[in-house]
Amino acid sequence: MIITQKKPIDELMAMLGDAQKIAILGCGSCATACATGGEKEVAELKAYLESKGKTVVATNMADYCCMNMGVKTAMKKLNAAGPDAVVCMSCGDGVQVAAAHSPSAPVYPSNNTMFLGEAVRFGLFEEACHLCGDCVLGTTGGICPISRCAKSLVNGPCGGQKNGKCEVNPDNDCAWIMIYKRLESLGRLDLLTKRRPDKGYAKVSYPRTINIRGNK
Repeated sequence: MIITQKKPIDELMAMLGDAQKIAILGCGSCATACATGGEKEVAELKAYLESKGKTVVATNMADYCCMNMGVKTAMKKLNAAGPDAVVCMSCGDGVQVAAAHSPSAPVYPSNNTMFLGEAVRFGLFEEACHLCGDCVLGTTGGICPISRCAKSLVNGPCGGQKNGKCEVNPDNDCAWIMIYKRLESLGRLDLLTKRRPDKGYAKVSYPRTINIRGNK
């Protein structure tokens, strides 16, 4: 899931500036799980903006703010209210989708998009994937060295790990010690003898697009 954090409210208010009529779009997926854009957070932001003299003319929820058709439908209600500005309480992708369906009002993010990660438990999220486009999990025991290693090393640990802990952040376990132990438990230490090329991003051209329907 995409992990988000709320922006400082002063930053959001600065973006809104003199805009008086505000619409709010929440996200029923990742942002709801992160408590940054669910129905509760939409209601809280509405109350805050109104306490500061703003008029919230409409609120709505999209099941997924990253899904174009759902956001298009959700934005119809907001656009009909004639807002001066829209606040999108989702990840950065959702903000961009909402902006594409807001012809006359700017769309502002209420959140910072942090990383792609996992929910360890309610309120605790850990980064799990760097979206590198060249997954090596099949040879590392299902533990990603790109996201779990502070240096994104692909061929074993650096010389700085101590007692299984990362030298960059001693609170974190060394990814490569974790990988070794996992492969050892699976009887697949042979995978460590295979050299992996360093990650190269020269072939990556942004923004990336994948079309599974071909030319349809």
